Amino acid sequence: MGSDKPTLSVITATYNAVEVLPELLASLRAQTDLDFEWVVMDAVSTDGTVAILDGVKDLRLVCRSEPDFGIYDALNKAIRLCSGEYYLVIGADDLLAPDAVANYKLWAAKSGADIVTASVSYGAIVKKVPAGPSWLRGQMAFVTSHAVGSIYKKALHAQRDIGFYSRLYPIAADQLFILRAVRQGARICVAEFFAGRFGDDGVSSTDILGTLTEFFRIQMQFEWRPLQILLFMLRLIKHSPRLMRP
Repeated sequence: MGSDKPTLSVITATYNAVEVLPELLASLRAQTDLDFEWVVMDAVSTDGTVAILDGVKDLRLVCRSEPDFGIYDALNKAIRLCSGEYYLVIGADDLLAPDAVANYKLWAAKSGADIVTASVSYGAIVKKVPAGPSWLRGQMAFVTSHAVGSIYKKALHAQRDIGFYSRLYPIAADQLFILRAVRQGARICVAEFFAGRFGDDGVSSTDILGTLTEFFRIQMQFEWRPLQILLFMLRLIKHSPRLMRP
C-alpha cells in the first residue's frame, strides 16, 4: 500500500463553453485540496471561454487554445502537457464534489491502482460501482464513468498496447482505451466516495447512432462477435423511435 499522496492533474477540453464553464470553475475552486494542476485545451473558442480562462489566477492553470481534431485529440494533448502522476478528465459541463480531489489522491495512495473509480451521478441517477459483464456493458463493467468518475495513471499511455485515445473513435475512444488497459492488466480500485456530476450535453448523449455504432465497433474487438452483432441490432430497435426523428 502506498503512503505518499500522488500528484493529480485535472484535464478539460473546451470549445465555446462560456455558459457552463463558470460552474465547473466554481467546483474546482471549492475543492478541499487545491494542490492540483488544471490543464485546459481549448479548440479556439469564440464565445468568451478563453477570456474566462485568462482570468483564472488562483488555480494552477495550464491553458492552450489551438485547433484540434476533436475532444480526444485535445485530451491527448492535455495528457502530454500535464505533470500529474494521475489525471482526471472533467468536461466543461461537469461538476466535482468538494472533496473529490482529496479523495482521489487518498484512494490512489492507499491502493496504488492504475485506475481509481468512484461514485458519480448522471442527472438523478447515482452510479456507485461498475456494473454488468463486459460483453454487455463494455467499459462500464470496470469504471462508473470515464470522466468525473475515474482517475488514470498517465503511465498507462506509455504502454505500446494501450497508447493514447484513438482518433478513429471520436465519440467512444475512452471505451477503447479502458478496455485495452484492462486487457493489459491494469489494476482498478473501486473507491467509496462520491466524485461529482457527469454532464449530459456531450456528443455521446446526443448522437445516439454514432454512440451505438462506435460502441459496437469497439466491442467487436474484445468480445464474441455473433453476440455483439445481435446486441447491436437489438439496440438499434430499442432506440429506433429516437433515430427516426428528423
